[in-house]
Amino acid sequence: MVVIFYLITTAMKFVGSTFLLVCVGFFLLASRSEGGCVDLGLCCAGRDHTCVSEGWRPDRSHGSCYCDQACAATLDCCHDYPHACPAVSCEVSEWSAWSGCAEPCKATFRVRRRQVVREPQNGGAPCPHMQEYAGCAEYWSRRREECRQSFVPALITTGGYGNARRKRDVSTEQEISGYCVEFQLMFLTPGCLHTSSLHTRWMQYLREGHTVCVECQPPALSSGHQQCYGDGQDAKKNQFLQWQAVGAPRCRGTWKRIRRLASCTCPTVHSFLFI
Repeated sequence: MVVIFYLITTAMKFVGSTFLLVCVGFFLLASRSEGGCVDLGLCCAGRDHTCVSEGWRPDRSHGSCYCDQACAATLDCCHDYPHACPAVSCEVSEWSAWSGCAEPCKATFRVRRRQVVREPQNGGAPCPHMQEYAGCAEYWSRRREECRQSFVPALITTGGYGNARRKRDVSTEQEISGYCVEFQLMFLTPGCLHTSSLHTRWMQYLREGHTVCVECQPPALSSGHQQCYGDGQDAKKNQFLQWQAVGAPRCRGTWKRIRRLASCTCPTVHSFLFI
């Protein structure tokens, strides 16, 4: 009986010691895991091997972990890295107004810009492009002389350009009314369908055989002129005429003039503008 009591007492002491050791172990482990990034005030740019702590990692293992920007890619961040180093995405300003044409009396480009207000940090979204280009043409030289050469082939752009085009050259004495010309697209180059720029995506809707509307409006139609360059008014019936998209030299082709109208009735994606 005494022997049994001794054995039970010894077992209870052993279990108690083991339980105590387990508790101490968990306490020490928890103490280590609380290191992380926040408690040590760590948040480093790039890959910094000195920006290291002790704590839980994303793979649920415990040990050395990092508080630098690169840890998100190497999967060795400390458990509290997102709280210590929150991702900050790039912030940019609004677009500036469009510039004038780069050169007068020729098909060229205009540009608008924006500025970086805040740089990205800790893996935040990168900054988008800071400049955008779009085609345009100017009808007056820098000496305020009217451009005399003919824009051939016909130069076209998206109809939306007409909303922003300046009309300062239109005579205030007599309002000039524009007109619309319908064409049937006969051929277009592959460059029209392979464009990624925001201001050339309208070309992707061009298809051979489709009917398109091209509007002639000031200042392409200026005082003293009865037509826009390249509208095909003097062309023979079923004659193939050349056209080119402004701002994308690789997008060009041929079309046949159908008729002239007072206003355009084509869908927006098939409505364009003489430059």
